[in-house]
Amino acid sequence: MNLPNRLTAARIFLVPVFLAILSLKVPYGDYIAAGVFILAASTDGLDGYIARKRKMVTRLGKFMDPLADKLMVSAALIALVELNRLSGWVAVIIIGRELAVTGLRSVAAAEGVVISASKLGKIKTVSQIIAIVAMFLHDFPFNMIQIPFGNLAMGVAVGFTIWSGMDYIMRSWYLLKKEA
Repeated sequence: MNLPNRLTAARIFLVPVFLAILSLKVPYGDYIAAGVFILAASTDGLDGYIARKRKMVTRLGKFMDPLADKLMVSAALIALVELNRLSGWVAVIIIGRELAVTGLRSVAAAEGVVISASKLGKIKTVSQIIAIVAMFLHDFPFNMIQIPFGNLAMGVAVGFTIWSGMDYIMRSWYLLKKEA
């Protein structure tokens, strides 16, 4: 297993780690979980960069990388819903978009077409990570001045989630029409 794939595997391994920390109710657990989540999220860009730079792109990596991303974000969103910090509908929109785009990519792959991540999709991912971390941190340091940064950031993330999902659908509409 090459380095990029090991980084992706580490991201998958870190998901139950941050979930366990959140559920154990340890002192400063939310902050530790946020740190673990940030560590996991940082491997996302790094694994892809190394794979492309060193020409180490593999089928395993192409499969595992998006799976790891979706697992990480979905687990965090579900945990936030369980902790009563996030409305369930927000998690459904974000997770639903991820499933829809994955399905769209599967249809495209069956046609021999690769739908790569767009710049908008990457912005969506970064906005989701920022929002999730802010919610794990209870809006720190913005809570000192009464700014609900996590909710604002999650609103932005939902906006980018919907926008990027619509962008993927519009760019791939010809594939969907072909199937009908």
